[in-house]
Amino acid sequence: MEDQAQQTGPTAGPDHEQRWAELADLVLIISREIQFRRYTDERAVHLSQSEGMVMRYLKSDPAATPSRIAAATGLQRTNLSTVLRGLEEKGFIERHAHSDDGRGVTVHSTERGRDNTVLVRQEWATTVSEAAGHDTELLDATLSLLSAVETGLARTRPRNRATPSALET
Repeated sequence: MEDQAQQTGPTAGPDHEQRWAELADLVLIISREIQFRRYTDERAVHLSQSEGMVMRYLKSDPAATPSRIAAATGLQRTNLSTVLRGLEEKGFIERHAHSDDGRGVTVHSTERGRDNTVLVRQEWATTVSEAAGHDTELLDATLSLLSAVETGLARTRPRNRATPSALET
């Protein structure tokens, strides 16, 4: 009998396929569990999944054009416009004209938006750490694997696709 541990490659054998499926399932379940929780800090503002994606993107690109945000987050431009309006109404972003004719804009997070991101990430850290019993033994390996999965999924994202409505709300 062949030892499954001796197989190589990320998709070698049916056992690995089932484990990848289990990983995907757990990631979705964990994501929903985190979303269901309310924040303990009353200053933290709950954002939709799409709003959260935009705010996370703005951490790495603090003066982003809407086109770059849409490409990076996978949001349709029409949906992104709605998300940006909502974030503006909450005081989390500002749009600034960046060209001589005033037609081009860049999106910037405000201090309020940046503060909320810090608060929310602290809440998530506490929640996830407590759920894992504060065990950090596999944390670095887990972060590396999930980062590789996220990068691979973003890189292979279909260009022209209908965005599932569950991800837009």
